[in-house]
Amino acid sequence: MSWAIFLCALLLCGSNCFAYKIQNKSWWNNTVFYQIYPRSFCDSDADGIGDLKGITSKLDYIAETGINAIWLSPIYTSPMVDFGYDISDFVNIDPIFGSLKDFKILLARAKKLGLKVILDLVPNHTSDKHIWFQKALRGHKKYKNYYIWADGRNNDDKTPPNNWISVFGGSAWTYVKSLNQWYFHQFEYRQPDLNFRNPAVRKEMLNVLKFWLDLGVDGFRVDSAPFIYENPELLDEPKSNIDGATSREHKYLKHIYTMDLIDTYKLFGKWRKFLDLYASKRNQDRKLMLMEAYSDSKYTMQYYYYDLVPFNFNFITNVNATSSAQKFKQQIDLWMNSMPRGKIANWAMGNHDNPRVASRYPNRSDQMTMLSMVLPGLTVTYNGEEIGMVDKRDISWEDTQDPQGCIAGKEKFKSTSRDPERTPFQWDATKNAGFSTANSTWLPVHQNYKELNLANQMAADKSHYKIYKTLAHMHRTEPALTEGSYKSITTNNGTVLGIIRNKGSRVVLLLINFSNEEQQVVDLSQEELPSKLKVKVSSMGSKVIHGKLVDVNKMSLPAQDTVIYTSI
Repeated sequence: MSWAIFLCALLLCGSNCFAYKIQNKSWWNNTVFYQIYPRSFCDSDADGIGDLKGITSKLDYIAETGINAIWLSPIYTSPMVDFGYDISDFVNIDPIFGSLKDFKILLARAKKLGLKVILDLVPNHTSDKHIWFQKALRGHKKYKNYYIWADGRNNDDKTPPNNWISVFGGSAWTYVKSLNQWYFHQFEYRQPDLNFRNPAVRKEMLNVLKFWLDLGVDGFRVDSAPFIYENPELLDEPKSNIDGATSREHKYLKHIYTMDLIDTYKLFGKWRKFLDLYASKRNQDRKLMLMEAYSDSKYTMQYYYYDLVPFNFNFITNVNATSSAQKFKQQIDLWMNSMPRGKIANWAMGNHDNPRVASRYPNRSDQMTMLSMVLPGLTVTYNGEEIGMVDKRDISWEDTQDPQGCIAGKEKFKSTSRDPERTPFQWDATKNAGFSTANSTWLPVHQNYKELNLANQMAADKSHYKIYKTLAHMHRTEPALTEGSYKSITTNNGTVLGIIRNKGSRVVLLLINFSNEEQQVVDLSQEELPSKLKVKVSSMGSKVIHGKLVDVNKMSLPAQDTVIYTSI
């Protein structure tokens, strides 16, 4: 069947005509996702960089922890200007990480362990080294139309076509002298944007999806989703009037013509149908599309209407270590109440682009893990968060790798570099924290690795890891969490946040004391709970005893403590 006929059939066929063939349609509900940053996870060949064989060697650990899906940050062939987010071949593995054979072995082992595998897809742009762009630079008409080109405002090499600004700062346009035109790039100048108004580009990306689906992947995390389409008239964007924003910063403008356009949602809606048709024809589990979108809530929620799952970054962008219990409740309820009926929530506490949870919330990393695991839907953990790894903030200018930091320059790199949260995983107290036997690693290992490492935490009576493991298994198997109702409360004059999950006789209650100084005695006798509950797990440092029975009308909650209780 030709692609044209296939796509016509796809568009004519509503999801109802084949949904009955799709297996396990919402498998990601109650799933624990684990983001692996391949460069920093495990190095199998002593070159100082993590790789696929290293990941495969740790899959048993991941499965035993209670995780049931992994998301791999980009592993495609790349010049590594933006560490894999600048792709030069969408259908191959970069030799730094291994080979397609290595990836197939990883997939086979993951499936044997019951782990779903999600790939990071970067459709917005390619590397400037991609063959398509190389041909475009040579003036090849077909491939030139794969990208977005325009004449300068004054038909010269000094004035870009408009005022659009790159996410990384400066003009979003770069001039090519041989073509006497400018090309558009929402990110680094070596990451030219693809032109999705060209049907040939749309077809190419469907081919990419099918390639990885044929290998057996279970879905995609779609990078930079809001940026896919731009205003075709290239209209100037208005100023944001944000205090302190300079004319070179992305936040200087309101991105009404370069983000969140309706065409973007429509494209991804067609991809959703493409994935559904693929799965239904093969009687496979439904494929996931998880959308990365740092957008206002009104735009983020739009993805749900196209049967997609937008990342929830509210715990990263909208709250911090000084936020109150009421502020946390507000952010949780905002997502739950804004979602269209019947959709699945998700809770991302961190990722490779943001400071680590334990650094953002000192002495409260368990609190954030426990909160995400008790809330409805899927939860996402960035590798290392399960052991409470912290940012390495003393990386020197000479050791800085992140292009965002390098572009900022020697004076400002510390405030923009994402390297501190990308340091190697701390497996044990041996050389390089057990990450690599190389003499040096691509980023330096955090100096605290001899104390803070997985091996120590596995051996300890209580640790961040053991708390995480308990919660991961609960999230997937406890009926009150997998099927139960949800209610958020604040009590004790706004000092305590509570989450109540209830399914028949099963109850799970989370209480967080936001006071750093004062113990709270909580009375929840009005919440229609059993008269007594049992302590299931508490945060590190807590003196609340595991297994203790407590009266719901006088639950003692020490300062800073987070405790999860269950029905007896």
